[in-house]
Amino acid sequence: MGTFWNVWIIGLTLTNLVLVLWVLLANRKVAVSDQDEEENKTTGHVYDGIEEYDNPLPRWWFIMFIGTFIYAGAYLLVYPGLGSWPGLFGWTSVKELRGHQQQADARYADTFGTYANTPIEELARNPEAMKMGLRLFANNCAVCHGADGGGNYGFPNLTDHDWLYGGTPEKIKETITLGRKGAMPAWGTLMGEAGVVNVSEYVLQISGQEHDAAKAEVGAKLYAQNCVACHGADGKGNQLLGAPNLTDDIWLYGGEPQDIRTSVRFGRNGEMPAQQELLKPDRIHLLAAYVYSLSLEQD
Repeated sequence: MGTFWNVWIIGLTLTNLVLVLWVLLANRKVAVSDQDEEENKTTGHVYDGIEEYDNPLPRWWFIMFIGTFIYAGAYLLVYPGLGSWPGLFGWTSVKELRGHQQQADARYADTFGTYANTPIEELARNPEAMKMGLRLFANNCAVCHGADGGGNYGFPNLTDHDWLYGGTPEKIKETITLGRKGAMPAWGTLMGEAGVVNVSEYVLQISGQEHDAAKAEVGAKLYAQNCVACHGADGKGNQLLGAPNLTDDIWLYGGEPQDIRTSVRFGRNGEMPAQQELLKPDRIHLLAAYVYSLSLEQD
């Protein structure tokens, strides 16, 4: 934190505390005098015919207010609250979190650690392990891939046999651990609108859909010049790059003509976040086994 913001936060915090304390003390009235009883026993405010008396705060109430200021001062000494002041004991929310995580790790070490050395193929057929894997999936993956793993628009279906980066236990575990970043470059500017349409017709052709044969023939040449490096000469994709197979009927962003043209024209960008900073290796191992089991159900 810079010097300016450090001074600003400290000054603003202390100024507010002092002002509030001044308002409390400046308006304090200890007792009602005889003269007040006779001449100034009300504030002059009337609400629905009810007059507001100008009486002092109850003593216990005033003491409670003072107690809150004492508490605030003690809090700002013990905990970080005044700019870069770390507090007397160096407490941070990160340390608090790490402490709770260590407690949780110690508590569940035997639970998750039991399966840490079991092969994923074997775990995928263990009902008890898969119950735990399901809970891990629901907490960390379902928001994108769906509760059943069936995927959503832009998020792969994990229950079939079509894998962008490979569906072996090792590849699934690698994907969960390190994450993935997929990028389909935009070709609209380079190819022009006619080129986008022609290439899209060619993709429709190799995926077995209705297409314009003449445009597809022109698009095949553009495909060979610009798309082969990632999707392959046969259009079956490349798992090393995460390039999808264009010859099947599985589409991440839709397989209709307008969907394909949008992908070619504007490109696509997708990211699978790495879980290695969020989940322990034993949990990732169990989660990989659960994801692997989803595709086994389709066999």
